Formats: sequence, structure tokens, C-alpha cells
Amino acid sequence: MHTPSIELSHVNLTREGRTIFDDLTLSLNESRIGIIGFNGSGKSSLIRLLNGLLTADSGTISINGKDPAKGPAAMSTEVGFVFQNPDHQLIFPTVLEELIFGLQNQGKNKSEAEAEALALLEVHERLDWKDLPVHSLSEGQKQLVCIFSVLLLKPSVIVFDEPFSALDLPTRYQLQKVISQLSQQVIMISHELDGFEGFDRLIWLGEKGVVKDGPVDQVVAEYKQHAFEITSS
Repeated sequence: MHTPSIELSHVNLTREGRTIFDDLTLSLNESRIGIIGFNGSGKSSLIRLLNGLLTADSGTISINGKDPAKGPAAMSTEVGFVFQNPDHQLIFPTVLEELIFGLQNQGKNKSEAEAEALALLEVHERLDWKDLPVHSLSEGQKQLVCIFSVLLLKPSVIVFDEPFSALDLPTRYQLQKVISQLSQQVIMISHELDGFEGFDRLIWLGEKGVVKDGPVDQVVAEYKQHAFEITSS
């Protein structure tokens, strides 16, 4: 799949009287991009700007020529969003009902939507999940259903907000494998620094903007050193 063209130009964002971004300009065009930063650094704000969950005070944002300010529904074919807590994303009783919801929102009738959802489950060897109650799934299984529901909408980029936070180690490794095999561009926030293995680029956000932007190993090393200096002072 062609890597999306994501451009943020001179973006300013203030929330509750606090400046989050001051003249932020970024091109996000690599296949795998990670985002790190201490709490309150603007990580979640940045990714929410990409699908219209937040709107910048000024500046421009473009994803394949589309303006996210039109809102999440308008951006569903460009940006898929997988939240940190799958329970905030899953709203239907069964897996199949959950998977067809977005397709029906895009105009597919129920039979078309079900056919596409079942085909995806079969490809991922999860066809036996179709009638399972969503609440009965493990955290890792719920996260996978969220990914499936996004994949069905065929976005060009998938954004992950702390996808490993509630997972045990085996499930985390399984999810990392799924993410690594996605054909879409991936933009991921994580406090788990080893989750960025194989990523092309890592962006460290700090007060009002980018602290460091470059290869994963280099940015992680400086980030860890900075965290050590803070705790040692």
C-alpha cells in the first residue's frame, strides 16, 4: 500500500489554557513512526488531530490532501484509530456485529458488510469468534477485534494509542507481530520503548513540540538519558 502523505504546517493548539503545540511543522511519511514523550507532552493530542477528534487553533493539516477538521467520519477511509482501552471502542454485543458497524456506516448493506467481515476473520483464522460476546474476550482479543474493525474500513494509516498497556507479554508479542505485518502506515504511541523495534522513525514530544526526531535507537538512548537525569537531580 502507498505510504500516505501526512503534513502538519505551523500548527498551534491550546487546550484548557495550556499551549500544547506552538508552530508545529511535521511530515509523517515513513511506513512505521513511533511517538514518545512524558505524560502531558501532547502525544494523544497529536494523533487526535490526524482524524479530527481535535481541531487545531491555527495552521494546516493534510492527509492525502484531505483536511481532518472535517471530522472522524469523513476521515474513516484515511485514518483508522485503535484506542488504548478497547472497551472505549467496542460498543456491540458480538464480534460480528462490532465488525460490520463501520462498513454499514460507509454505506454497505448488512449482507455485504457481513461477507467482508467473515472473510477477514477467516484470513486471520478467527472465524470461530464471529458470534462470541465481546465482553467474554481477553484484553488482547478485544484489541485484535478493534484492529479488525479498522482494517475493514481500509484506511491508509492506522494510529495506535498505547496498544500494549493492558496486555501480558505473550499477547503483546502477538500484537506486535500483527502490527508489523500490516500493509498500512502505522503511527504508534507507546511507553514500551522496545515496542518500536523495526520502526523507521521515532518522534519525542516535549513541551510545545518536538524534542528529538530520528532513528529509533538514537532517540530512545537520549530519551532514557533525559529520564535518568530527571530522576537523579
